[in-house]
Amino acid sequence: MHLLHGIFGVAGLLGLAFLFSENHRAIPWRVVFAGLGLQVALAVLLLKFPPAGAFMAALAHGVGALDRATEAGTSFVFGYLGGAPLPFAPNGQGSSLVLAFQVFPLILVIAALSSLLFHWGIMQRIVAGMAFVLRRAVGIGGALGTGAAVNFFVGMVESPILIRPYLAQMQRGELFALMSAGMAGIAGSVMAIYGHILGPVLPEAFRHVLTAAFISAPAAIAVAAILVPFAPRVEADAPIVIADPPRNALEALARGTNDGVTILVNVLAHLIVLLALAALVNSMLAALPELWGAPLSLQRIFAWVFWPLAYLIGIDAPDLDAAARLLGVKTTLNEFIAFVDLAATPASALSPRSRLILTYALCGFANFGSVGILVGGLSAMAPERKHDVIALGLRALAAGTLASLMGGAVIGAMN
Repeated sequence: MHLLHGIFGVAGLLGLAFLFSENHRAIPWRVVFAGLGLQVALAVLLLKFPPAGAFMAALAHGVGALDRATEAGTSFVFGYLGGAPLPFAPNGQGSSLVLAFQVFPLILVIAALSSLLFHWGIMQRIVAGMAFVLRRAVGIGGALGTGAAVNFFVGMVESPILIRPYLAQMQRGELFALMSAGMAGIAGSVMAIYGHILGPVLPEAFRHVLTAAFISAPAAIAVAAILVPFAPRVEADAPIVIADPPRNALEALARGTNDGVTILVNVLAHLIVLLALAALVNSMLAALPELWGAPLSLQRIFAWVFWPLAYLIGIDAPDLDAAARLLGVKTTLNEFIAFVDLAATPASALSPRSRLILTYALCGFANFGSVGILVGGLSAMAPERKHDVIALGLRALAAGTLASLMGGAVIGAMN
């Protein structure tokens, strides 16, 4: 029954995309079905094939080692605020976890390591391998193939920077597919953070977050090809362009650390502002008459929208209200807040299967705040494509959301 429900869910999500397609006759169905097939194949390979499972477990162990290594640095610099033993006995009120000092500094370590791996040419080889798979399996290449592949390691704005010279020549549908892949994916710098957050409530959390990131790109390309069709171009992958590359490993580490500081500050600032604005809007909505015995809120309104979608991806019936609320939080605020809420949701409110499905469905940057970030970044990188980028912003949000939900439906069918 779970398998049938999963097939029904994926078909329903693709049907929803088809309903809002710009040009039904121009849809490249080979790209759509190949992207869907690659998503399913990767999920089965990474979760059910023992050698691949061992590789993912080793990779997850490595991410966990980075987490522990980062804690050693934060404990030394920030003391008990950074994870060192408390100098006093806790009284049971509140939490000793300080996100800014214990969780987010992992961004600095991963940003520095990524910069070093790019300097050594290791990351380029990994991206080239992933782009090769997309080209042979899905039928896309060039800048889109490279941009979609590199999106696994960097964020939705950083990946277009690496292929910036090619943005002006991309087809409108290819540009949209690149934007959609950015919305559906998550950056390597925050991937480990989500595994850290979910670790206490989800077995093998790092492995599942990594898998969700892997399978998001082909799903995003499949959905994007339906919403804004493009003519596939199987060509050589575009080389990654790094302006003013570092001259040695130490400079690469220094630049990566500086870039990580920028990302860290931006994440903290956006988190504070988004939570404040959501609280402000909710306080205004609360002044309205109650509806069905409870005050209105942003999360509640979007939960109504996501309730049928939560059912579609296979969430167990008793968990639909809680799941829809979390999906609403992810879209109105961001996925980090949704993951924190998911980790805090008691076992009585979500079954292990529903929690697993939600891990995949929430794993993506698709939210209203990200639309502004993506549109602003791409408009600055390619001013001649500004009108296309602005027009496609909300559609990219929809495509990224559908792609993440497809990941949840696929995992639900397998469990």
